[in-house]
Amino acid sequence: MSSNATLHASAAALYAQAGTEFSSLNWFEHLWVSWYLWLENPVIATGLMSFALHELVYFGRCVPWFIIDMMPYFRRWKLQPNKIPTKKEQWECTRLVLLTHFTIELPQIWAFHPLAEALGMQTWQVPFPSWQKMVPQIALFFVLEDAWHYVSHQALHYGPLYRNIHKLHHRYSAPFGLAAEFAHPLEILILGTGTVGGPLLYCYLTHDLHILTVYIWIFLRLHQAVDAHSGYDFPWSLHNFLPFWSGAEHHDFHHMAFTNNYSTSFRWLDFIFGTDDKYRAYKKRMAAGTAQGENRAALERRLLEETEREGQLAERAAEKGGLLSSKFKVT
Repeated sequence: MSSNATLHASAAALYAQAGTEFSSLNWFEHLWVSWYLWLENPVIATGLMSFALHELVYFGRCVPWFIIDMMPYFRRWKLQPNKIPTKKEQWECTRLVLLTHFTIELPQIWAFHPLAEALGMQTWQVPFPSWQKMVPQIALFFVLEDAWHYVSHQALHYGPLYRNIHKLHHRYSAPFGLAAEFAHPLEILILGTGTVGGPLLYCYLTHDLHILTVYIWIFLRLHQAVDAHSGYDFPWSLHNFLPFWSGAEHHDFHHMAFTNNYSTSFRWLDFIFGTDDKYRAYKKRMAAGTAQGENRAALERRLLEETEREGQLAERAAEKGGLLSSKFKVT
């Protein structure tokens, strides 16, 4: 059936025309079908489910970090322990995030699925693809998004782009979970292209992708983004088991030092192109000082202060040459 016909056909008609064998479906697949049959219109059903998933996952993942920030016990693992987000900062951040979710991301989410379906993505169809098919697809999306983010993030640190767009995201030199999507609308569009671009390209080239795979990808991507901005590095954090994974320990340094560590999920591009030189020098100084018997807490505090001062100088240098100040502010 053509994409135009799909947009106008009811869910019941679509399942009938596809000859769906309902008796062979599992519980989750039956629930999926029930959702589409209940709302009848596949476009509305997909749009509502997609936006609800985004909000539930994003804020659901932020809540534990919000609680952790209020508990002194966890300060031992705080990367910048002298900077705990205040309730005012949390509320300011939440306001802008909600505003951009409903005014910027909602239209993007709603438009993505008809476009992806036109390129060959399945939405209402059942049965679901096997995990053996989904895992390599999701792994590919991670690699593609990380490469896009690495390049575009560096571009956003260029004078006019930084001053007019990316500066808003750098308001917090010690980020926290909610700040993952605290950003200018244009930054959301630019960096969000990496998140949806992989699935769209895959649909275009293969015509073999189910939206359930995209949902799992978005679920994992949101977890990665929120965790990277959490400001905490635990012994059980993923990068301690996968050395190439970025995590909060890697990205927190970017917010503190302003430069270095431009990637999202993986460390390899920063390492290959040398954009983690200050980060690695910082880690070496910490290791050397500790080995020589220096008090770790005092050494860490001194190095954090030095790095932040250097970051402030780097930020001022990046702002030179800007044309307009950002108009998208929280008041």
